[in-house]
Amino acid sequence: MISKTMRDALNQQINAELDSAYRYLAMSSYAAFIGLRGVANWFFVQMQEELVHARKVFDYVNSQGEHAILGAVGQPPAEYESPLQMFQMSLANERKLSQNINDLAGLALQEKDNATAVFLQWFVSEQVEEENQARAILDMFKLAGSHGEGLFLVDKELATRQFAPAVGSQA
Repeated sequence: MISKTMRDALNQQINAELDSAYRYLAMSSYAAFIGLRGVANWFFVQMQEELVHARKVFDYVNSQGEHAILGAVGQPPAEYESPLQMFQMSLANERKLSQNINDLAGLALQEKDNATAVFLQWFVSEQVEEENQARAILDMFKLAGSHGEGLFLVDKELATRQFAPAVGSQA
């Protein structure tokens, strides 16, 4: 069983993950609209991953005898200046999620909630990977440029990403 404070914090994380998924879905839509099918694919897969993350926290809260409660998510932008801006926003989003996870892990330790601390370790590692991936794509765009052949090659590379549910996920 987890404390009400931990339950509330985990419920906020569920919403943060769902909000993130919603933002990535909006980015996917815009990328498809402007003809960047690879970028659209990458963001669609990222949306699916965020839904898995939300589901993992959702299931954990419920497994601890508490109630996972969903809140509202905000409306994401409908248009973006460039693919580069989209990935800058993605990195900022992942950094925010990482901070949330680190705060949750700190709260679990503070409350001596070892089960939740162990549960959150997967997310700590996952966020390191998420940030590194966003940085790597930003580096590709900086090297290749946002127009012409460079953009074509990056878009082609991003089209190869496939969704693979995380090991042990319920989704």
